[in-house]
Amino acid sequence: MLTSRTSASAKTQGFRIVTRTELSLDMSVVSGILAIMTAPRVALFVSLFTTLLLSAAGCGGSRYSYARQYEVADGESAYLTRAVDAAYEDVRRARPEDQPYVGWFGVVTSTPEVSGGVARMRMSLRTHQERHLCRNEYADSCRVTVTERELGSFTVQIPIREEDTHEDQTRLGPGSLLRVYGRSTGEQDASGDPVIVAEWYRHWPRFTYVTTGSAGSMRR
Repeated sequence: MLTSRTSASAKTQGFRIVTRTELSLDMSVVSGILAIMTAPRVALFVSLFTTLLLSAAGCGGSRYSYARQYEVADGESAYLTRAVDAAYEDVRRARPEDQPYVGWFGVVTSTPEVSGGVARMRMSLRTHQERHLCRNEYADSCRVTVTERELGSFTVQIPIREEDTHEDQTRLGPGSLLRVYGRSTGEQDASGDPVIVAEWYRHWPRFTYVTTGSAGSMRR
């Protein structure tokens, strides 16, 4: 079970300040909970639990845009202002010299191949929904929302950040959502899909975003 412990120094003050939180998990309790839950409730439980862990690690909130509409991350504006709304087929067919600068959302569908600080992976292109889905009336219950339906596939190369290679719940891998900023080189991968070379990316680990498929259990 989850426990919280406040340091002795905080207890000496006239009010309670949590200066350090240590989380521990009794996996037998979690297993028991999951055993009696239906599949949709299991997914919701996992999402809530992952959010709790990320919050305890100092993540969440503005980093993952837990808001009713998209919130730009630190360092993103310079790339966002250059991105144009380019259709998948336009990028796939354009000549190298005519390639637009895109800011595509995509779900990772393959294990990233990393070499020299560059990661290459397959992506499922999705459209961002301007109004995010929310679990309740509070903005911090909202999650970045993309379409459940795939618009196309592509390969991307990104300058992967060290923080996204850790062996924990924030690791970049299959199921992660990325927003990638860059251009196609005109190259096509083995499936005939465009290859985007990204200058910058934003990462949402699994369970920190939702698709429109969650509309039945979440509100707008």
